[in-house]
Amino acid sequence: MTHKLLFSDLVVNPSISPFIKSRLDIITSSDDYATFLSRIKNQHIELHDFTVEYLILEGDTTKKLERREKQKDIGYCIEGRPDFQHPVITYAVCYYEGKWYFGVLHKENAAWHKHRQKPHSFSNSIGTIIAKTLVTVASKGIPSSKLLDACCGVGTVMLEACISGIHIDGCDINVRAYQHALKNLAYYGYTANLYHSDIKNLEQKYDAAIIDLPYNLYSVTKEDIASHIIAATAALSDRLIIVSIADIEPVINAVGLQVVDYCTVVKRGKSFFTRKIWVCESSHTQDH
Repeated sequence: MTHKLLFSDLVVNPSISPFIKSRLDIITSSDDYATFLSRIKNQHIELHDFTVEYLILEGDTTKKLERREKQKDIGYCIEGRPDFQHPVITYAVCYYEGKWYFGVLHKENAAWHKHRQKPHSFSNSIGTIIAKTLVTVASKGIPSSKLLDACCGVGTVMLEACISGIHIDGCDINVRAYQHALKNLAYYGYTANLYHSDIKNLEQKYDAAIIDLPYNLYSVTKEDIASHIIAATAALSDRLIIVSIADIEPVINAVGLQVVDYCTVVKRGKSFFTRKIWVCESSHTQDH
């Protein structure tokens, strides 16, 4: 990965991550422009209501007028009627490190930014970018994943899963948080299972679970609380993504989980705080 550009065989929906702006499914390429156009023509693409965009990548010094000419060149290689206002499909052309690329362009759905104005929030709630990242890490980018938000609070994480089309259930023992989460989901028209319950009372199994440990409950019994929540959630999923304000690795290990990845994130703004994120898996999952 260089210059914020990644070549990969994985097909990831750009809207699932706050850090991916677009994905180009490469159809053909060439270091010679004439050959490049010929290869596009040989694809025998026939369709209406398409458009062609020019992606400007790092190191591309092509001027604006020339970029427009390239877009026209590509358009003439396709049999059909273009639609620049409401295209059914968007193609793209780009130039990177001496080579031309052509393919289908998929852009992120930036509508998730509207969640920053959700009706109900707590001052110590994680931000939308972190929440969306947690969903990405938990689901591994797989749309069919079934997730659990074990301490859902006002539903910040749930909103990001819902807009990405990922199934997520939420649970919170705090009635105020539970009610706020219900209202936030309803405000955006999302449907999800939400439980006002101790996590230990749930029985369904999940592909992964996210735990944003409740900060306001921390006291002399903080390790007992964390241990209870983590252990109860581990009974429902072999993969946990845990957010904490303190080093809880000993607690994680004590319930039979192993930390496979870890990072620290910082939220700046009206409330400045640091959070630790732990990616954990059960030992028998790692054996496989």
